[in-house]
Amino acid sequence: MKKTVLLTAFLACLCACTNYVSYEMEDMVMYAVQSRGPVIATGTCTGVSVLEVDNRCFRDLDKDGELDPYEDWRLSPEERASDLVTRLSVEELAGLMLCSHMQNVPGTNANHYGGKVFGESGARPSDLTDEQLVFLRRDGVRSVLLAATGSLRDEADWVNNVQTYAEEISHGVPVAILSDPRHHAKSDMEFEAGSGGEISVWPKSLAMAATFDPGLMESAARIMAEEYRAMGITTALSPQVDIATEPRWWRFDGTFGENAALTADMARAYCDGFQTSPRDRRIAGVWGYGSVNAMAKHWYGYGAQEGGRDGHFATGEYSVFPGDNLALHKKAYTDGVFRLKRGSGKVAAVMTGYTILDGQDPSGENVALSYSDRFIRRELREEAGFDGIVCTDWDVTFDCTDLGCWGRGKPWGVEGLSEAERCFRILKVGVDQLGGVNDAGPLLEAYKMWEEEYGTLSARERFERSAYRVLVSMFRTGIFENPYVRYSRASGIVGSPEHMQKGYDAQLKSVIMLKNAGQALPVARGARVYMPKRHFPETFGPWNAHTVDRWDYVVSRGLLSQYFEIADTPEDADFAIVMIDEPCLNIGYDERDVEAGGNGYVPVSLQYEDYTADSAREVSLAGGNPLESFTDRSYKGKTVSTPNRDDMLQVREVRTQMGDKPVIVAIDASKPLVVAEFEPWADAIILSFGVQRQAQLDIIAGVVEPSGLLPMQLPADMVTVETQMEDVPFDMECYRDSEGNVYDYAFGLDWKGVIRDRRVARYGRHQ
Repeated sequence: MKKTVLLTAFLACLCACTNYVSYEMEDMVMYAVQSRGPVIATGTCTGVSVLEVDNRCFRDLDKDGELDPYEDWRLSPEERASDLVTRLSVEELAGLMLCSHMQNVPGTNANHYGGKVFGESGARPSDLTDEQLVFLRRDGVRSVLLAATGSLRDEADWVNNVQTYAEEISHGVPVAILSDPRHHAKSDMEFEAGSGGEISVWPKSLAMAATFDPGLMESAARIMAEEYRAMGITTALSPQVDIATEPRWWRFDGTFGENAALTADMARAYCDGFQTSPRDRRIAGVWGYGSVNAMAKHWYGYGAQEGGRDGHFATGEYSVFPGDNLALHKKAYTDGVFRLKRGSGKVAAVMTGYTILDGQDPSGENVALSYSDRFIRRELREEAGFDGIVCTDWDVTFDCTDLGCWGRGKPWGVEGLSEAERCFRILKVGVDQLGGVNDAGPLLEAYKMWEEEYGTLSARERFERSAYRVLVSMFRTGIFENPYVRYSRASGIVGSPEHMQKGYDAQLKSVIMLKNAGQALPVARGARVYMPKRHFPETFGPWNAHTVDRWDYVVSRGLLSQYFEIADTPEDADFAIVMIDEPCLNIGYDERDVEAGGNGYVPVSLQYEDYTADSAREVSLAGGNPLESFTDRSYKGKTVSTPNRDDMLQVREVRTQMGDKPVIVAIDASKPLVVAEFEPWADAIILSFGVQRQAQLDIIAGVVEPSGLLPMQLPADMVTVETQMEDVPFDMECYRDSEGNVYDYAFGLDWKGVIRDRRVARYGRHQ
């Protein structure tokens, strides 16, 4: 009996120490799947082999036949990063400090394959462009922003081609694939239970804020992270945690609204969901093979843009603080993403804002945040104790040559410096990575400047410090063991029916019912509905976005017929649905005004009717740019027109056509708007922020009960918009509708009336 017990114990110990390894091949990648360690993946043609040491498998990334500390997954991310930075050349360190410009799969007409554009080259969509081959090898770029892709298959193959190419080079440092948010719904998408898609679709940040549910945000983030990792993405350029205190701001819908407390909680939940790995996939703490590094943006004050103009343009480089309320805009960081609950501590990375926080630096310096010693070195690094990656927003080191263009350069406040001098200044304030930069040349020039001023040892230490932070984030996600995408696995995860269903359910929770006079909603299934075609005007937007003038249905008649019978005329209908968009905005600058002798600045309107800014400031709070000979950017007294005025007119027209029969208005928006122009003509109003229109139909038909709440105020008129302060939340007169309801923050209706639940108690105005 005693011998049996000893033998059993011996065999158990032997099994515990034995590492069972199986080798699998897929798409020219060899996977060593081990029972007591991570999956080890190598390209079959890269020269990198699998080392077996102490009965464990490792990647021999530098091809020297020995297990170096940075190759040893048993060590901590910090130990591995500390070892690797000492092995890298200055040029390799510089490459780790660059984040590429946006890359498309296949490339655009600005890219080449063997010297030819894609359509003439015979290349596959997943092939690397000539330009990518250069910046990966010559410049050592190891953080690549992947933008548009044709399909999951193409993306998987492209990521694997990138990783294979990087694996061949020097120390085999893999590429961190970055992504802007890509889970957003499109309004014309149709949801069918049980079917999947290329990627699951979820509400935008503003729509998610309308749920007032951080728990839902964290659950969504976990699914998004799972899909990102399946696609090879390890860094999310999100969340956007700017406090949206300026209602006209172009990027309002990327935020969680104007409440700092809700924003902090939603942003914290987002980061916890992205950065926390499932327990069986962890490396160090909660970090692991299921983690995605979150990059919170934009540190900080970006949501207070004067007149609603945006920092992507020279005409919008100033954030202003007439309410002396700058401190509020930091709270989403200090109370949110710097105080995570699940164990990763703080958000992995912070992206700086584009703008100059006008007059807010006590030293008198007025430069953009990426260049500010006060706001980066002192406030972010020292006071907030942030030791993660700090990355500039994209293209801040390049020159700007046109006030109103969508071009690359955004060097606000340092236009007189060269690119290398801008890089040098960025290094001095404590920034680690340059966003949108493929060329290491100017950064290496900055290294020489540092050498001349502080010495070679100091210059090397400065580059190692930033490279170390970047490498720690890479080791935490495990891509030094396996950076590859297994399409066979990804295709079962990304856009799975389960994920699609959960995303659609979240969309439903974000829809807000603003008005329901006479209990017009819900409408019984089978009722006869009239839905007119909508006028889609020709518009021009950023990055060559262009819509063609046309009349068309907002949703397909096939989808509509799943809910109601369709009537071709108002006379034959029981009720009408009019689906419209918010008033189309401009950027607050118009070359035609310059040609007419003006300063070029025009109002940003939130109404459909022509708007004259009689209540605007006599003199702007901020201004001044080397491309201008003046500093006053006032637009007082100027008039602008809205391209989609027909949306508002259609509501009124249908009201006349329908007589006493109910008119339901379903509006899609991205920011506050003046609803006074159509509210009196509607019996019910449904508001959403970039979700599928089908979700609005589910509310109208009573499939689900509305539960969304306003994450911002809706103004009574443009006068209150002009006279509010850009940096202060909740300072507008809100619209009161014909039912006596005020469209204030946290307002929303369900079938019983005004919602007054725990969410309102926690995040309402009184908080």
